[in-house]
Amino acid sequence: MHCPFCAATDTKVIDSRLVADGHQVRRRRECLTCHERYTTFETAELVMPRVIKSDGARQPFDEEKLRRGIQRALEKRPVGAEQVEQAITKIKSALRATGEREVSSQLVGNLVMEQLLPLDKVAYVRFASVYRAFDDLAQFGEEIASLEKR
Repeated sequence: MHCPFCAATDTKVIDSRLVADGHQVRRRRECLTCHERYTTFETAELVMPRVIKSDGARQPFDEEKLRRGIQRALEKRPVGAEQVEQAITKIKSALRATGEREVSSQLVGNLVMEQLLPLDKVAYVRFASVYRAFDDLAQFGEEIASLEKR
């Protein structure tokens, strides 16, 4: 690690702590040349699979697009930001757990619906209506009826 003050390569770690629920390491470092102290954060770099769209196009996984879709479905619903972040983390973990380099957008959509269902049923139906491209009220009724059966 290069010192941000003098660019020396000789530094030592003074203190290490787990942060962000154990998903990140915070390190206090000291430069052995200029004796300045600074903090670094270390996280695992996890590669997300590419997404194959329904038209065959391939795109890199976009966490912000996922977040926007979930937040749009949850708009004006009583679901906290922490619950949204947990849902996103579960979706990303499930995608990485497939072990595939590419996954279909249908898989991503289904994972989102799995996470929305326990959070908020209205948001689930909202997302399903866009994801499955409902054409009429009958499709809404069928989805709501399937929810009531669960």
